[in-house]
Amino acid sequence: MPTTHPEVVPHPEIETEQQYVRELYGRLDAARDLAERRLKQAISWPAVDPQALQERDATVRFQTERVTALDAAEAGLCVGRIDRADDGPLYIGRIGLAADDAGGDPALVDWRAPAARPFYTATPVHPLGVSRRRHIRTRGRTVVRLDDEVLTDGVAGSGLTGEAALMAALDTARTGRMTDIVRTIQAEQDRIIRADDRGVLVVQGGPGTGKTAVALHRAAYLLYTHRERLARRGLLVVGPTPTFLRYIADVLPSLGETGVLLAGLGQLRPGLDARGTESPETAAVKGRLEMVEVLERAVADRQVVPDGPREVTVDGFALRLRPIDVRRAQNAARRAERLHNLARPVFARRVVDLLTKRYAERIGAGIDAADLLDREDTAALRREVAEKPAVRLLVDDLWPVLTPERLLTELFADPARVAAATPGWDDATRALLHRPRGSAWTPADVPLLEEAEELLGFDDSAQRARAERDRRRRLAEAQETLDVLHGSRSIDLEDEHLEAEVLSAGDLISAEELADRQRAVDTRTTAERAAADRTWTFGHVVVDEAQELSAMAWRLLVRRCPTRSMTAVGDLAQTGTLAGAAAWDETLRPHVGDAWRLEELTVNYRTPAEIMAVAADVLAAGGTGASAPRSVRPGTAAPWAEVTGEAALAGRVAEVVEGWTAHEGTTAVVAPAGRVAELTAAVAARVDVVTSGPEADSSRGPVVLTPGEAKGLEFDAVLVVDPQRVLDEGVRGHNDLYVALTRATQRLGILSPGDLPAELDRLA
Repeated sequence: MPTTHPEVVPHPEIETEQQYVRELYGRLDAARDLAERRLKQAISWPAVDPQALQERDATVRFQTERVTALDAAEAGLCVGRIDRADDGPLYIGRIGLAADDAGGDPALVDWRAPAARPFYTATPVHPLGVSRRRHIRTRGRTVVRLDDEVLTDGVAGSGLTGEAALMAALDTARTGRMTDIVRTIQAEQDRIIRADDRGVLVVQGGPGTGKTAVALHRAAYLLYTHRERLARRGLLVVGPTPTFLRYIADVLPSLGETGVLLAGLGQLRPGLDARGTESPETAAVKGRLEMVEVLERAVADRQVVPDGPREVTVDGFALRLRPIDVRRAQNAARRAERLHNLARPVFARRVVDLLTKRYAERIGAGIDAADLLDREDTAALRREVAEKPAVRLLVDDLWPVLTPERLLTELFADPARVAAATPGWDDATRALLHRPRGSAWTPADVPLLEEAEELLGFDDSAQRARAERDRRRRLAEAQETLDVLHGSRSIDLEDEHLEAEVLSAGDLISAEELADRQRAVDTRTTAERAAADRTWTFGHVVVDEAQELSAMAWRLLVRRCPTRSMTAVGDLAQTGTLAGAAAWDETLRPHVGDAWRLEELTVNYRTPAEIMAVAADVLAAGGTGASAPRSVRPGTAAPWAEVTGEAALAGRVAEVVEGWTAHEGTTAVVAPAGRVAELTAAVAARVDVVTSGPEADSSRGPVVLTPGEAKGLEFDAVLVVDPQRVLDEGVRGHNDLYVALTRATQRLGILSPGDLPAELDRLA
């Protein structure tokens, strides 16, 4: 049952706490000044050898992160305090600050530290040595509110930690950006945040249970607990849409963590931003695990054995290559290297060697080439054959160098290639893969491109050769510099005895060390380096809206995190794609075996009880068997529905949105995809700024979204348009309508051009 809002009264100890908070900010300022001085000192260090250079760069990165964390802590430095029965008070904050005396408690305990845990988990029944818990709310550097809970009476309350502080946070108008929940973390959330990082932790939770906030705070907790490892390997957060990633972008920086890579599935391949669209059925086919075998066959299909002999002309001689010759060369290449592009040089050498032999035989007119040509002559002939354009074209035709993009483009554009790669498929399913050249890449293509890269390989011999030439050049220049310095010393000194005692530059540093110092230093953050390197493996991966991922997407993520240290948050009742999860076990077992475990969040903190009752009817009608989470608060405005008729629908939507924008907070229109453009235009005629699609940003004004685009987001006011069409057009229509109805934190309205669906009879 929803709880009532606790009464808010002025607190007599605000001034006392204000004085202590001022002291904390004084320590914060001092710590920041110290970090900034150390950063400037580190930047100016004279690094005379590679090790010193490495130490300097590490110090620069550490102090930069320290300054960033201290700046982030400025907003709401102290979040609360616990009074312990057997000891003094302990203050909890966004970061830790040391006390003056070495043996005493910290002036401020980081919320992630073990000592801070009772602040989130102590209850009257299990007080954990805490007699009172105080939530401290600040605006800037000023304490504006205190909320106390006495935990020594042993009487169970609502089950909420800091109920007054929680309700105040829930009632606050949204800004279009997610904020952290450090002040109001609940016990069931804290347990998940602090869980160990082994294997895949799946967090199943309905709308409004705080899944995303828990996942992000868990990321911050793991970065705090495993700082060295995760700072080196990095942490990846995967979200469903660009709008969602923009919505959560401020949370980790507000917790002092800036080295985390946030990306959608379409951005996980460096240099590619895949935002194309395709049918749900096509995306589902691309998401099947059997696409691995399809790609393997597609690669093998590009290693061609001709039906008959192939001829090339070299200096007027026709040289013949038989199918058996090609097959033998291919077999030799495959034995040498399993990856297509890396095996190609072996194939090319075999073909060129054979053509050279036959060229030599034609030159000798029947005389044994071994008797006619010596080794140098043979090498010269080989170079001549290899450089012929006709020979190069022949090799490229029989075993081309392929990029993943070329492989997939030419596969999907050619029905014959698709048919060869999909034996046993029916024509209708094959047709789903067909698309013309030049089509935009979609998120479902990214796992396929990455899988193709694993099959093709990349021949980096040219890059390695360039790097070696660059290293030798720097080494030669360094040696030349040292020689000049050594020579100038001898000229300047007349006393031979004195000269012998003076150290030269060469005595202090070798040419190799000097050359290393001249190498460009990589100053990018871990996240920036990871984003540019497709072979990068992360220390931990967080996946939001994980129920939407296909099997191929999971395969990609596990490859990027081979330790399987992952946090996956989602709700099976909100799955909106054909390729998404119906059960966590069958989704994860093919990729991680038994190395996963499930936690559930059961309390809805976002959605008022009256709105949740409407959504629960839709959930029940969908037949998933899932239960709606329990709302903790009643609403201030009853949800409503209105039948407008088709002609008046767009105008009525614009009228409602215009009225809602007079209130503080954010507004969203959630509608079927086919209505988004029309409704965006209608709202734009009445409101200054309205955005939609990937560019939707509720911090600027109202947004118009499909249910899929709204997933994971929340708004003060939500207007759901044409619910029957949402049900009819969605591949999982009841799930889509359930998502749309549960985005609201305060007000929900429904506009329908015709009769309301039976699932909404409660509002009829």
